Amino acid sequence: MPAERVRLQDPFADHGVGAILAGMNQQLRSPALSATTQAAEGLPRRRWSVAEIEEATRLGLFDEDERFELIGGEIVPMNAKGIQHELLKNALMYHFVRNSPAEFVCALETTFRLSDDSFVEPDFVFFRKADGLAALSPKTALLAVEVADSSLRWDLGRKARIYANFGIPELWVIDAATGTVHIHRKPGLEGYESIHPCGEKDLVVSSSVPGLSVNLSQLERF
Repeated sequence: MPAERVRLQDPFADHGVGAILAGMNQQLRSPALSATTQAAEGLPRRRWSVAEIEEATRLGLFDEDERFELIGGEIVPMNAKGIQHELLKNALMYHFVRNSPAEFVCALETTFRLSDDSFVEPDFVFFRKADGLAALSPKTALLAVEVADSSLRWDLGRKARIYANFGIPELWVIDAATGTVHIHRKPGLEGYESIHPCGEKDLVVSSSVPGLSVNLSQLERF
């Protein structure tokens, strides 16, 4: 992972694309977006916009299998997913497709654009069918679901605060190892005001997607 982190922080090192980056600065960035971010060690880092990342991906400057999120203009590598994560995610997908209320839709591992310089990739995000995936934004998202194994600390910490800061009404962080569902509600600038853990055998009922519920112990797994 450390080697990948270095490569992601300087994804253009071997491509000689200074001219492309200059063009991105002019065409793909909001004038209000500052050029750098402030790293924890006090050093400035280049601040990326979502549009720049999308254009760089289109040009093939990132490997197809690279997985990362963009948080405040900084590229954050994502942990590899273990088998427990994948088994639970697939079981949830099967359940949600079969049992979600007709007026709601969930997108699987979509790029969820939060702002000009931030996107995340939740395992599931729910929205009204009438709003559509193309219009997905913090204003239309109702529920985000994160299945966590090695990323549990991140998902319960900073990532949960990010969702709260952008006003996502409800967040479920599911511990793939224990089956605990951490239900987050009442978002605010300091995080979610209400955080309630439910056990694997508990019926979890969404407050933001009427009619949506799940009991992890009763999921069909394959």
